[in-house]
Amino acid sequence: MNVSPRTQDITRTILAVLFIGGLIAGSLWILLPFLPAVIWATMIVVATWPILLRVQEWLWGRRWLAVTTLTSALLLLFVVPLSLAVGTIVANTDVIEGWAGALSTVKLSQPPGWVETLPLVGKRAAQAWGELAASGQEELAKKLAPYVAGVVRWLVEQLGSFGMMAMQFLLTVAIAAILFATGETVAAGVRRFGRRLAGVHGENSVVLAGQAIRGVALGVVVTAFVQATLGGIGLAVAGVPFATILTAIMFLLCVAQIGPGPVLLVGVGWLYWTGFAGWATALLVWSIMVGTVDNVIRPILIKKGADLPLLLILTGVIGGLIAFGMVGIFIGPMLLAVSYRLLEAWVCEEPAEPAPPAETP
Repeated sequence: MNVSPRTQDITRTILAVLFIGGLIAGSLWILLPFLPAVIWATMIVVATWPILLRVQEWLWGRRWLAVTTLTSALLLLFVVPLSLAVGTIVANTDVIEGWAGALSTVKLSQPPGWVETLPLVGKRAAQAWGELAASGQEELAKKLAPYVAGVVRWLVEQLGSFGMMAMQFLLTVAIAAILFATGETVAAGVRRFGRRLAGVHGENSVVLAGQAIRGVALGVVVTAFVQATLGGIGLAVAGVPFATILTAIMFLLCVAQIGPGPVLLVGVGWLYWTGFAGWATALLVWSIMVGTVDNVIRPILIKKGADLPLLLILTGVIGGLIAFGMVGIFIGPMLLAVSYRLLEAWVCEEPAEPAPPAETP
């Protein structure tokens, strides 16, 4: 039985595709533990590449000095906040012990009248509150014990995962140092891959992806840092405890596009509760200013990094954060930006005019 050359070509193509797919899947499986660090390192290097070149100019054109400087800065970004957080907790040990001691003697009063007037859940909430208040301290402690045990167990799990997080961060810094040192070679290889994959559009997509990452780093991360810093200054000046830890929480909320409002409002409420009405009012005014400053800073910085619609960037940040976690704030806008520009190029591309029919002699 003779097999046609066409059948042989199809069989060979299928086997080649399966073999290449197996190689790719096996390689990704081996690199899976390192993928988060590689992705983070790539995002950091792309976002801070102009800073590296500027630092290199200041350091007499020595790349290794610039790489050492930025790598040390990355390490400080991890060590300094951790040290400040630990120092804040140690400095407020007496306050924490006082709160813990007060919990053992806490006594709930009967619920105020407005609780029962709440829609949908008012009567049930007032009934549960009244039962807890009437049960006494021992019964209340017995009911809270399972929740306390759950909180303690969660804290132990977080402490156990802290070592893994520290290792991932150190690995990210090491990979970032390598990419800083060999950035031009890596960028040229990625651009050649993009050109090989989709011609000029592929190479332009690679460049656009870098611009989107840089735009997010400028427009989202820098804006979050400015807002969190201003909010932290307000909390510290007003005398709110644990200002350092609250500043870190505000930074995460700003990156997630929630804003510093929840933390600042908690600080305002705490000041009113403790009798510092003047400081509370001042912090409230400061909170309004800090909460709206992003509307001015963010569009300017995003336009500096990439000439992309602001709505597309913000949608990518929020959607990427939900889909991929923290690293999604870079991956989401990058994917949307590349898809947007490819679709735009395809829509705007003029179809080739059909050739005119040949004239008969």
